[in-house]
Amino acid sequence: MSAALFEVPVAAPEADLPRAEETALVIEDVVKYFGDGPSRRPWAKQPAKESVKAVDHISLTVQRGEIFGLLGANGSGKSTLIRLISTLLIPDAGKITVFGVDVQQDEKAVKRLINRVSVEASFFKKLSAAENLLYGARLYGLPVGEARPAALQILQQLGLSEKRFNEPLEHMSRGMQQKVAIARGLLTSPRLLLLDEPTTGLDPRSKKDVQDFVQRMRREHGTTVFLTTHDMDEADRLCDRIAIINSGRIVALDTPHGLKQLIGARNGQAGQTSMEDVFMALTGRSLDDDNLEEPE
Repeated sequence: MSAALFEVPVAAPEADLPRAEETALVIEDVVKYFGDGPSRRPWAKQPAKESVKAVDHISLTVQRGEIFGLLGANGSGKSTLIRLISTLLIPDAGKITVFGVDVQQDEKAVKRLINRVSVEASFFKKLSAAENLLYGARLYGLPVGEARPAALQILQQLGLSEKRFNEPLEHMSRGMQQKVAIARGLLTSPRLLLLDEPTTGLDPRSKKDVQDFVQRMRREHGTTVFLTTHDMDEADRLCDRIAIINSGRIVALDTPHGLKQLIGARNGQAGQTSMEDVFMALTGRSLDDDNLEEPE
């Protein structure tokens, strides 16, 4: 775990945000390469692996309080974009701001405003859910006395019983562990919540618990959510707007209804188009297409 995490305080109060800043996230012409192609290391004597442009000049804006979805097949660049927003990667070109704060110029301030939940969350598996959550809370400067009841309440709202709170994570199913990961991400009351395929591996009831909780966070706390998912119904149900990413580029951006109307009209099937139809029409790829893998 990076030592930088120990410097991250509790999420900034609204009064500390730039005034009149109604835009939660701005991505401007962002590019990210992986690999060391000749153009990137002209001094090298040995042949290098060709560079891959994982994010290719992406620009988009997310408004405060919006649930914004990013859909793409494996290797399309969506997880790379999440990592760029969360300061885990540095863009090779372009600019990203979170509530007016530049992710490169003021990384610590951005970390105060965000939290991220990944499909592959890391834990201390020998420790209980409570111990993992309280450890994370202390890294963010949250008092244990406040964090414990808050963590328990979040887990209960996600459908995890109180008796499992002190159970080692290694005894829990993957779905239960993912709920603990989501609780950890919500515990700091982030202004911008980055959810990278958060419901993957969950049973239908658990998935609905998570979706309902995300909507409650937006409704009751004004949380802005940036969501990547492979679940077309989830995107349709949760998102105010959806961007489709293919080979590192945004190929469409609209409301779920707008996207379905667009593709339905194109195919002569108005009113009968699903989000899966939209995805296939715009990318020509299946969701589990793994010919391209995003580097870790």
